Order: sequence, then structure tokens, then C-alpha cells
Amino acid sequence: MDNPNREPLDPLFDALRADMAKLDTPPSVETALLQAFARQHPRQRWYQKLAGRRWALAAGLPAACVAALLFSLPLRLPHQGMSGEGRPLVARDGGLFIALDSLERIEQEPAPRVLETEVPMSSLAALGVPLTPDNAGDAVKAEMLVAADGQPLALRLSSIN
Repeated sequence: MDNPNREPLDPLFDALRADMAKLDTPPSVETALLQAFARQHPRQRWYQKLAGRRWALAAGLPAACVAALLFSLPLRLPHQGMSGEGRPLVARDGGLFIALDSLERIEQEPAPRVLETEVPMSSLAALGVPLTPDNAGDAVKAEMLVAADGQPLALRLSSIN
């Protein structure tokens, strides 16, 4: 492979090649290494390899089932007194209202008023009401629980078209 007519590109590479040529590992070293490896890692028959896989499967299958069960459960289970979107429900005037403010604020209000109003469908999307392009411009009749200062505290939908 060496071309005697070529000029050396780098004398350091030539020195490295010359030193590497002097290092010649005897064949007995390679044979000894292969034998030592074979003693440390004996070959297994196909049926011996299955035993380890069986234990891995026995441990991995239940772990996978538990993980699938945990991921299939909702992260936060709704409990009684909560609306579908996780907002608390307030019982006032013979009906349930969806709380728009904190329960403490609603309870502290001495005399909240109930006002009938129309609410645009687009503002109800945050409460979980389905919104489509057809009904996005519509309005819904609702009753609002309002504080003395005019701040809305809770909402109850009267009709959804």
C-alpha cells in the first residue's frame, strides 16, 4: 500500500506509523483473551436464555398493567358538588349555580341578587359548553348571582338552543 515515490505529508504521521509497526501482539495473547472471555461468559442454549426472559416478562407485565391502569384513570376525579369543568356548584334560590368566583367570596356576600340576562355562547366555552361555528354568535338565557357591587359571582343557564 505504501507508495515509495510519494512525499511524506507529515513527518509526525510517518513516525507514528513506524512506532505502530514495531508493536506486534503475539497470536497467543489473542487466543488467551478469547479463552478468558469464553470462561467468563459461557454460551447458553436457547432454552437457558428463555428463563431470564420469563422472569423479565413476569415482572414487566404487571408493571405495565399498573401503569396502563394509572394512565387510564382521570388525573383528578370529580366529586359531588363540582361541575363538569371542575368549578364548584353553589346552591341558591332552589337551584345550582356554577361558581364564577371563590366559594368564600360567594358565602361572604350578605345579599346577592339574581338577575336574568343573555350570555354569548363564546364566553361559555370556558365553562365546558360546546361551541361550534354555527352557534358561536348565539346568546343563551342565564341567571346570574351578582354581588352588591355588580360583580358576577355565579351563573345558571336557563336555556341552551
